[in-house]
Amino acid sequence: MKVVLLKDVKNIGKRDEILNVSDGYARNFLFPQKLAAEATPGTLKEIERKRAAQDAREAERRAEAEAKAALLKNKVVNLEVKCGEKGRLYGSVTTAEVAEALEKQHGIQVDKRKLDIGDPIREIGMRDITVWLYSGVTTPMKLSVEPIKK
Repeated sequence: MKVVLLKDVKNIGKRDEILNVSDGYARNFLFPQKLAAEATPGTLKEIERKRAAQDAREAERRAEAEAKAALLKNKVVNLEVKCGEKGRLYGSVTTAEVAEALEKQHGIQVDKRKLDIGDPIREIGMRDITVWLYSGVTTPMKLSVEPIKK
C-alpha cells in the first residue's frame, strides 16, 4: 500500500515521504497512530506543492547568502586591541569581537559560530578568516589586528 508519512517515523522515513508498506502495517500501526495517510492523487499534489515552495525558499536563501559572500569576499575587518610592547595581546581575539567588528564596518550581521578564525589570535598582524554564510557558501576575509592608538 502506498502511504504518505505525516511525521518522521524511526527506521521508516521522514515527513512527506511516499512509501510502499504492507497493508497490515499501514492499517494496524501507521493509520491509528496518525503517522501516515493513504497516498491519494490529492495528497500527492499537496506534497509536490510543498516541495516546490520549500525548494523556492531554499534557492532564495542560497542566492541571498551568495550575494553576501560576493560583498564580503577578500574584504578586511580591522580590530583594535590592547597589547604589550612586542605585539602580544593581553588576551585573545574572540569570534564575538570579530562578528561585532564585521557588523560595524561592513553592515552584515554574522553569527559568531559561523566564523572560522583558526588558531587563537594572540598577537597583532593580518590573519585569514573564513565566514560561513549558508550550507556550502563560505567566503574568505582578512582580519587586521592592530594595537589601540593612544
